[in-house]
Amino acid sequence: MNERGKFTYALLLAGSLCTAVPSFAEETVDTRINRLEQELAELKTQVHTKSIVNPGQAEATKKAESPSAPLVSTGSGTKIQFYGFTRFDASYDTGQISPGNIALWAQPKTAGNNDAEWNLTAGATRLGLNLSGPDTETMKLTGNIEFDFLTTISAENNQTPRLRHGYLKAYWPASDFSIIAGQTWDVISSLIPFVDDPALMWDAGNIGSRHPQVRFTKGIPAGEKGHIEVAAAASRTIGEKNNTGGIIATDPGKDASMPTLQGRIAWSAPLLVKTQPATIGISGHYGQEEWDNDNQGNHKTLDSWSCNLELTMPICPKMTLAGEYFTGTNLDDYYGGIGQGVNPSPSIIKEIRSNGGWASLRFAFNPETSFSFGAGIDDPNNNDLPQFDSTGKNYSRTKNQTIFGTLVNKITPNLILGLQLAQWKTDYFNGDRGNALRAQSSITYKF
Repeated sequence: MNERGKFTYALLLAGSLCTAVPSFAEETVDTRINRLEQELAELKTQVHTKSIVNPGQAEATKKAESPSAPLVSTGSGTKIQFYGFTRFDASYDTGQISPGNIALWAQPKTAGNNDAEWNLTAGATRLGLNLSGPDTETMKLTGNIEFDFLTTISAENNQTPRLRHGYLKAYWPASDFSIIAGQTWDVISSLIPFVDDPALMWDAGNIGSRHPQVRFTKGIPAGEKGHIEVAAAASRTIGEKNNTGGIIATDPGKDASMPTLQGRIAWSAPLLVKTQPATIGISGHYGQEEWDNDNQGNHKTLDSWSCNLELTMPICPKMTLAGEYFTGTNLDDYYGGIGQGVNPSPSIIKEIRSNGGWASLRFAFNPETSFSFGAGIDDPNNNDLPQFDSTGKNYSRTKNQTIFGTLVNKITPNLILGLQLAQWKTDYFNGDRGNALRAQSSITYKF
């Protein structure tokens, strides 16, 4: 890493998929009413005729054109909607990228990791349940349960389900106030980069994961079209296994005297595009880890904190840029610091500081096809790093950066093709560098 304070973060920007608003020819109210009544009469005649000729075909057509998945009601009155997708990812890397099925950083060449490799996986396949009701006159009750199979604790052809989301949400529309209890996305750094890799540029500029939490959110009107959202949460702290001083390994996050506190405030309003609001947000968190020095209760308390900025800016109806910046310490639990949170050397035991961010730009050629490009960087403070990482075999990672281009095409509304080309560069404590080019493709069948 360059000398602290002199590194310049150069990030490309990116955007989101959107479509142009169609225009209509002018016509009088009476003419429009007469035309609509005539079209409605003709439609009724056609439906009646088709039903007489083939009632089963008419019913099948109705189901095929249904805009939403069917709901199943339980005995308690809760409605359940099943959703998900099957997904296959294939990638070719000119050098080894960790962990392989997803991309976090490039492995150093001096460790014999400079040979090319293939990765094929269906682990990103996802299953979910949306829950809703029963509601009251003042409160709406919803929930979500969602799994995928992107785990490292099972065989490649026998993967274990992983809980992504499992939470309930109580919402009071009159006051625009909600409570979430369960596991879902963190409050901090709420944006998702426009990439096809399921890793979402973690450890390369994008921080934030999913944690068990209790969250309170309040919406506040801001002018004629503006909106302010304030969110606060208490979430589970997850730390590295503490193996210092010959004591039994414990989770220093669970051992701490407080949960992690997260907060975010964001302002949204149309700026450059009247139909698409821009959003500017600031967020942060503070938590602690208790690292035991011995079995007599002596310990050292380490902080984990972050301060984050985020921006989503539609430039025109078909182009949007977005990005985030972060700075903080002990961020491995949030995919910051290139997966390095604490220097565990017995004589030191200190937090690792890091900062970075990402930015990207997305352009929608049409409702089915979009192209995105961008970059990200994660830059830990060299003075905080141990010589070797947590495995004790590899040197610590001092800088991680990537640039990418992504093409997404909806072959049909349910069949989606993704293509991505990304360059990964990772620097190491001994001066070595991992450098790999990843060509990735995905095919997704939504249901």
